[in-house]
Amino acid sequence: MSAGRIGCMTTPAQGSRIPDGALYACDNSRFGSDGKGRYWPGAEAWFAWLRRTVERYGPDHCLWALAPDQPFDAADTLTESLPWLARIRELGIPAAYAAQDGCDAPGLLPWDAFDVLFLAGSTEWKLGPVAERLAREAKARGKGVHMGRVNSRIRLGIAEWFGCDSADGTYLAYGPDKNLPRLLGWLDELDGSPSLLGGTQPFGAPDAPSRTSPPSAVTNAPAIPASRGPRARTR
Repeated sequence: MSAGRIGCMTTPAQGSRIPDGALYACDNSRFGSDGKGRYWPGAEAWFAWLRRTVERYGPDHCLWALAPDQPFDAADTLTESLPWLARIRELGIPAAYAAQDGCDAPGLLPWDAFDVLFLAGSTEWKLGPVAERLAREAKARGKGVHMGRVNSRIRLGIAEWFGCDSADGTYLAYGPDKNLPRLLGWLDELDGSPSLLGGTQPFGAPDAPSRTSPPSAVTNAPAIPASRGPRARTR
C-alpha cells in the first residue's frame, strides 16, 4: 500500500478502516458484494457517508468517488448520477461515472461532468470493443479509467490494454495470504511488459507525463492492502 500499487475500496456498507496514508476510492454499493444492491443506503445517506469518509481520510488520498448508478442500465444511470457529480467534485475529489451497456448512445455520457470513467456493466460489455473505445476516448479527453470486477491475470491484462489506471475485484478478499503474492506478481509482469498504448495518465491530470505502469489494484477487503495496477480494487 505504501508504494501506491494497491489501494482500498470502501463502501457505505463496509465499515473497515483505511490504513494510514493509503490511497482509497469510494464505491456506492449500488451493485454491492451481492450483485443486487441491497446494501445501498439511499442517495442522501450515501452522500453523508462520503462526506464523512473524505473528512476522515483526506481528499488528497482519494482516487475518486462513484456517483449513484443503475447497474446495467445506461439511461437510468445518467438520471441517477447527474445530480451528484458536481457535489462529489465540491468535496475536492474526482467524480467517477459508471459506464453501462448502451452508454455509447448519443447523450448518455456527460463527459464534462465527471473525471473518471468507471467501466461497469455486464462482463461481456465491459470486455468488449465499445468499452475499449470509450476507455481510449476517456484517456484522450484527460480522464481516468477504472475497470470493475477484475479477478484474474487475463482480465487485469485487458484492463491495461484498454488503458485503465485502476481496477478492482474481490480476489484478495478470498485467501489474502495466498492471493496477495499472486496479485503482486501479476502487477510485476505487467510492469515488465511494454504498454501497447504507449502509456496512460493519472486521474484528472491531462498534462501529466505519460506512464507505462499497469493499472493499480484496489481491494475492499478489510485490513487488506489495496493496490492499483490498473490499481486493483474490489467491487
